[in-house]
Amino acid sequence: MKPAALTEELEESLFGGKAAQLAAATRAGLPVPAGVALPYGFVDALAADERDARQRLAAVFCTLGAPLAARSSAVGEDSEQASFAGQHLTQLNLRSESELVDAVSAIWRSARSPSAFAYRERLRLPREPRMAVVVQELVDADSAGVLFSRNPVNGSDEIVIEAAWGLGESVVAGLVIPDRFRLRRDGAVAERIAGLKDVAIRTDPEGGTSSTHVCEGLTHVLCLDDAQLAALHALALRCDEVFGGSHDIEWAFAGSRLYLLQRRALTAILSPAAGDHTDEHVRCAAK
Repeated sequence: MKPAALTEELEESLFGGKAAQLAAATRAGLPVPAGVALPYGFVDALAADERDARQRLAAVFCTLGAPLAARSSAVGEDSEQASFAGQHLTQLNLRSESELVDAVSAIWRSARSPSAFAYRERLRLPREPRMAVVVQELVDADSAGVLFSRNPVNGSDEIVIEAAWGLGESVVAGLVIPDRFRLRRDGAVAERIAGLKDVAIRTDPEGGTSSTHVCEGLTHVLCLDDAQLAALHALALRCDEVFGGSHDIEWAFAGSRLYLLQRRALTAILSPAAGDHTDEHVRCAAK
């Protein structure tokens, strides 16, 4: 098995759900950063330090250039049955071939952590993971976050957006209280709530990322304007056309340009009477 561009039709059984959905989005014309998917057999070979795999990955680096992002795409990840949210690594701002090799190997190892094995056991999935990886051009975001095409708490038919300054990891990891927006199905803004965005995850010139303080004048300022909300609304509607169902989307703005970083199905939507058994990704991405 060898790497394949995200412009190709990718088999989920080889490249994982994240890669397959990003490839479908790319072919549909959605704003996905250029990238390459590494099938799980290739990632296994790289983790075993096989020379041919290292050479092929070096070619991927030369094709895409730096900086890069590497994200897990395990077979079964981002499915309707299991999101694996918070279980597998994402490595950002990779600036050399050696950093990319180390990042892919670290992602492979993350699928074999005690918590990842426990997660698989809880969902009665096969114990041995098949870890594929997506490598993409890095979006150095001015603002980023998550979008749910249905309210993940009460299931209402509205779009919920959470956003913060910088890279979206500050939202996904719960490092800030993000801005929160609710949009009606026609795009009208039903609610805007400014969060407390006192830190931002930014790219480091030397590689990787770091947490930086947000100046006091911006901590309570909404990080999305009406034009950006309209672009996110349009993206959600396009995902309806391409995928159907309900979506959990990670997105980023670099300047005025919107990028789709990943799309997964919402794995659980609660009614108000459903209790507190919230899906693990909703806990991670919407807290």
